[in-house]
Order: sequence, then C-alpha cells, then structure tokens
Amino acid sequence: MKVEEAPIQEIVLSEEAIQQRVRSLALQVSSDYAENGIHLVAVLKGALVFLADFSRALTIQATLDFMVVSSYQETRSTGEVRILKDLDYPIADRHVLLVEDVIDNGVTIQSLLTTLKLRKPASLKVCTLLDKREKRAAPFQPDYNGFVISNQFVVGYGLDYNERYRNLPYIATLRKEVYEHF
Repeated sequence: MKVEEAPIQEIVLSEEAIQQRVRSLALQVSSDYAENGIHLVAVLKGALVFLADFSRALTIQATLDFMVVSSYQETRSTGEVRILKDLDYPIADRHVLLVEDVIDNGVTIQSLLTTLKLRKPASLKVCTLLDKREKRAAPFQPDYNGFVISNQFVVGYGLDYNERYRNLPYIATLRKEVYEHF
C-alpha cells in the first residue's frame, strides 16, 4: 500500500507543522545545553523519526543512545512497562535528554525516569513530540513539548498501529474500519 493510500481519517499535524516545531525545539535545547552538549536517549521505535530530525537540527554536540520498552498492545496501554533493550552507554554525570514520541498516561515516562535517575546523570529532562494531557494518570509536565493533542489514537511520523504507518510524514488518525481488520 502506498503512503497516499493509507486509510487516513484525518491529518492531525501536517508534515510542515511538525518540521517547523522540531526545528524550534532543537534550537531551544541547543541554547539550553550550549555549554555542556547533550546525551539523547530515544525510546524506540516510536521516537526514531522524531529523534532523527531533532538531532540533525541541533546546533550543539550530541551523542545518541536507545532504549526499547513495551507498554502497549494494539491501541491500549497494558499498564506494565518492560525494558526490552537497555542503554549501551553509562549516563552517570552526563546531561541526558529522554526523547519520546508521545506521553499519554505518564506510566511509561515515570518508570523510565525512575530507572534513569538511579544511574546518576548530571541532569535528566524529557522532550516529547506529542503530549496527551487528558490521559495523565499522575501529574507530569515534559521539559520540552512539541504539541499538545487530544486523547485520540494517532499514527505517522514514527507512531504505529500494529507496526504499520510509521513512515507517514504527518500525524493522523485512522478510519475505524482499519481497527476491525486486526
């Protein structure tokens, strides 16, 4: 299926809007970390596209590392956060920015922050592309935030439904019949 044939219900964020906001976030982070540089930790797979564009837009030195966690099945959170792939490099005494695709109920991000704080980074902040504040189970505010969106299931720009639609250059909702086929 071609990208333009994807069963999209509505485009929530255009490619242009996303790229403009990613550049703006990168400039802000570059300014904030100009003296120290930054160690970016991306949560795969969803944050991969965001990380790629964001890291290229930075004007400071940055190193990269990745974690893989699981907390979703289909379109719902399981409430359990499992680390499937941990960091390759130590983060002690480094300025770490955790890069996420979306923060919704806050369970995954809180779990990751607890785990990473135990490793004694010099600083630890969060940058998310999407923030679904309506679903927040516990109070949490990302340090850098791309967009606040409503509590709807979205795909594209790294976000998926059953591993599909990550390669869309925009963020969109899917037509309901897509869910009925899986």
